[in-house]
Amino acid sequence: MSIMPTTPSDQNKNWFDQGGKAYARFRPEYPPELATFLASLAPDKTLAVDVGCGTGQLTQLLAPHFEHVMGLDPSTDQINNATALNNMEYRCAAAEQLPVADASTALVTAAQAAHWFDLPRFYAEARHIMVPDGIVALVSYGVLDLEPQLNERFQHFYWHEIGPYWPPERKLVDTGYATIDFPFEEITPPAMHIRLNWNLAEFLGYVSTWSAIRSAREAGREDVLQKFASELSALWGDPETRRTISWPINMRLGK
Repeated sequence: MSIMPTTPSDQNKNWFDQGGKAYARFRPEYPPELATFLASLAPDKTLAVDVGCGTGQLTQLLAPHFEHVMGLDPSTDQINNATALNNMEYRCAAAEQLPVADASTALVTAAQAAHWFDLPRFYAEARHIMVPDGIVALVSYGVLDLEPQLNERFQHFYWHEIGPYWPPERKLVDTGYATIDFPFEEITPPAMHIRLNWNLAEFLGYVSTWSAIRSAREAGREDVLQKFASELSALWGDPETRRTISWPINMRLGK
């Protein structure tokens, strides 16, 4: 396959100056089969509670499977930007103090959020609100993979160039929460992935949303970011070409 060269304007563009709207536009979405699987584990379909729900990415996927779904997040801004369906509600609340009735909830989820929780307090709250045999699911997606001709350059950037700028909690996400205490009867999940076909602007728009990118820019390391963008652009070829990006979905599941 021939690779079309990028234009000088593509090479010189500041891909990391995307603005605040990039987060909502470029974050990868979980596949519907994730919600279907989680609902299949729940002992009933009365209530699911999504903790640290953000703008409701997973919350909305759970809605078709339960009579009622509640999304909780401590950020008012996130809650104000969440989309609700008829059987959903959002409340501003912390993971350590869940405004949910005791013994009422069949499924408690936390997607890409548990690394920010005071986990012992969250686990205690989850036990209070769950029905017998209720399910707790800590969900995250791991480090993405690109097509082979791009992946080596990306992995070097992720682990060695931008790696020092990630907050310490990011290591918990990268390992799929494998190292955290999880005091529940554990269930082994099936392999699942998020898969998207993105062009160059969409891919680098997603990278621009990382907190590590903001930290690197604040540290004056714009040179590292622009070098990566330029070299990846050259490897990508035609910037409108859509390439497959895959993230492994990691879960700690228990009852």
